[in-house]
Amino acid sequence: MAEALNMTESVSNSTSDLRGRVRALGAEPLLQIGAVAQIVELSLRTVRHYEDAGLVRPVARTAGGFRLYDQDTVDRLLLIKHMKPLGFTLEEMRLLIETHARLADPTLDAAERDDLVERIALFSAAATEKVRALREQLATAEAFAANLQDDALEI
Repeated sequence: MAEALNMTESVSNSTSDLRGRVRALGAEPLLQIGAVAQIVELSLRTVRHYEDAGLVRPVARTAGGFRLYDQDTVDRLLLIKHMKPLGFTLEEMRLLIETHARLADPTLDAAERDDLVERIALFSAAATEKVRALREQLATAEAFAANLQDDALEI
């Protein structure tokens, strides 16, 4: 488990480094689907799936018809990538993405902002519960594997 967390931190740090270098160039470049897939470490097929589901969309296309994505798309895909292992549905992902987008609106009134912050808090509580359940499943799986190892040594 610790190895997986370290790997996730390493990937997250390398993605942040790459994102920082891209932003340091000044203008935000548009990226083709292959570059986006590489940055977020998802397959082209998975990126297209999330596009088909309406969670991300290209901001433009090249003259040759290739999809072009911006940093917002990369950020959305990273959010989706974090939600997927916790079992969030596509609709829940869409709702959280929309909530983040609305919170970024500077013209948002205080009441709506409070509602959106509460929604984020609900997602946080749900994620925490899902992590707890996964830890419980992992403990069960580890105990099973240990029992099998013991059985193999006894035979």
